[in-house]
Amino acid sequence: MWWRSASFILDRQQNDAALRPDTSSTITPPPPTESSSAMGLPTDHNPNISAYYQTRAAHHAVVTSDWLAQAQAAAVVAHDPPQSTSTADPDKPFSVIDVFNNWRRQPDLAEAVAAIRALAAVIRSSQASTMMQLEIELKKASDSLKAWDTTSISLTAGCDLFMRYVTRTSALEYEDFNSAKSRLIERAEKFGEISYKSRKIIAMLSQEFIFDGCTILVHGFSRVVFEVLKLAAQNKKLFRVFCTEGRPDRTGLRLSNELAKLDVPVKLVIDSAVAYTMDEVDMVFVGADGVVESGGIINMMGTYQIALVANSMNKPVYVAAESYKFARLYPLDQKDLAPALRPIDFGVPIPSKVEVERSARDYTPPQYLTLLFTDLGVLTPSVVSDELIQLYL
Repeated sequence: MWWRSASFILDRQQNDAALRPDTSSTITPPPPTESSSAMGLPTDHNPNISAYYQTRAAHHAVVTSDWLAQAQAAAVVAHDPPQSTSTADPDKPFSVIDVFNNWRRQPDLAEAVAAIRALAAVIRSSQASTMMQLEIELKKASDSLKAWDTTSISLTAGCDLFMRYVTRTSALEYEDFNSAKSRLIERAEKFGEISYKSRKIIAMLSQEFIFDGCTILVHGFSRVVFEVLKLAAQNKKLFRVFCTEGRPDRTGLRLSNELAKLDVPVKLVIDSAVAYTMDEVDMVFVGADGVVESGGIINMMGTYQIALVANSMNKPVYVAAESYKFARLYPLDQKDLAPALRPIDFGVPIPSKVEVERSARDYTPPQYLTLLFTDLGVLTPSVVSDELIQLYL
């Protein structure tokens, strides 16, 4: 078992010597500076970088403002940020973007769930007098949210699924407007609750796949994967975790810190050492920015190569993803993805003539994935297309 391996014993000896009552083993956020507003959660996101990664920067507190500044130079196409009004002033009209931003400030709330909550608020605050007017208003609000960050797959999928779930009922045709509106609000709230609880459902479904003595490799900071590992730790399962560093935003550092708080044996692995350590790994667990029709996933850059290495060494690759991330996309290769840029910090100035790859995510084909743990159940990649048909019918 892994706790008898030479590498683990050596690591434990080194860690025992290093761990003291001080805070040397704890990763702390950088101190606030004059430019700390860039680290906050802005109401209007930076138009030169994917808003998703600005949110991650604010929530995880590991991306510096300098990195965000570098991303502006990497932007290919800039777009104007959405013009929204504050809902704090009762004299100003309702703004779905403002409501979305209020929900988005909660670190544990997924961006798609924040959009679902905002769309539910649109129904409650609507002054429409007919179902047609209400549906048009809801469609405009959904389009505004999707345009807020066109690179976010989960945001687009969440809005589309919300529209399908809420308005897909024949009972609306036979009810008066007030009754139909009440039914829409009820279905909207139910969909929001289902989406919010999806992580806990996934965590419970995955527990029997985590066995005592196993070693799990994770990549990036996926909140649903963390929920899986957290529940396993609470269930007193004996396992250890290898966290990739997750350059350039260092999300692996954040995850390793959170796991250390749970007393889970954890080891940081530099991204280029994945193949070197794979022989010690029993399984790979990753999250997903989106699950596509082929059964493949779009996730943080590096997921594809990790899956390739794991597949070549017969290690199972498990994906934990909420059903609101199921998107009607069918990428054929890496270049089919809409560009989502993120800042890169190499620690030294890069000459202007040197091109830097700033893509934030890659596509992992289904043949390199073993199972997908979702709130719809444990699925094989080949079943994903069937579930997508059911979701979007």
